[in-house]
Amino acid sequence: MRRAPSWPRHAIMIAVSVLMLIPFYWVLKTSLTGENIYAYPPRIVPVDPHLYNYVDVWYLIPFPRYLLNSLIVTAMAICGNLLFNTAAGYALTKQFPGRRWIVLLLLSCMLIPFQATIIPAYLITAQLGVLNTHLGIALPLLSTIICIFIFKASFESVPRSLIDAARVDGLGEWRIVVRILLPLSKSAVATNVILTFIWSWNAFMWPLIVTRSPEMQTLPLGLARFLSVLEDTTGALYAFVVLVLVPGLAIFLMAQKEFIRGLTSGATKG
Repeated sequence: MRRAPSWPRHAIMIAVSVLMLIPFYWVLKTSLTGENIYAYPPRIVPVDPHLYNYVDVWYLIPFPRYLLNSLIVTAMAICGNLLFNTAAGYALTKQFPGRRWIVLLLLSCMLIPFQATIIPAYLITAQLGVLNTHLGIALPLLSTIICIFIFKASFESVPRSLIDAARVDGLGEWRIVVRILLPLSKSAVATNVILTFIWSWNAFMWPLIVTRSPEMQTLPLGLARFLSVLEDTTGALYAFVVLVLVPGLAIFLMAQKEFIRGLTSGATKG
């Protein structure tokens, strides 16, 4: 039986991709021209592009400081997630009394919105004495339940014989995780890093609550301050958005295959 040509599917996917990329192109174009976004008819090709808006973003507010704070907080969140989620995911692969109830408890906690836990989270952060610090901003994101289950699914897909052989050779639990499971779970690690980066990089409400000084503000908070500095904010605002979006898009594009594989790591065994 003759196979149907594949070009119609490719054409449809290209058309859908172009439609999805239009907003990103429009943001980039407006950041380079500063033109009125309500102008009609809209201009498809940018006219007289320049980088003045990016210069304004960099110098009118302490953008490097906001960028550094976001990088520090995001790095702490990623390191905490890799440590705690790996340990929790490996623990949930074991058989022990109450394991089923712990899994059900974690799943039920995923139904609780973060806004409902802000007050106890703030009180705990204040008791720890880490308000207005990088650790205080990163604290709620040091572990995420969905990433715990991603590691759990990835670890369970590793053949049990490898773990038993490593244990026979005298490896302890942590060495089994570091030397056996993590090298075979690169997709889960990439998924963890991407999700944690996006959640921490774009966090607004929690940093707004725990920060007290402008020197500790992150990029989302810096955007709110930037809007109060400039009156004509169209081009500069879009330039700010581009600078914030680029790191996340770059990380996702570099690890998108591992990210997709990590989300489906528990679908097959072996």
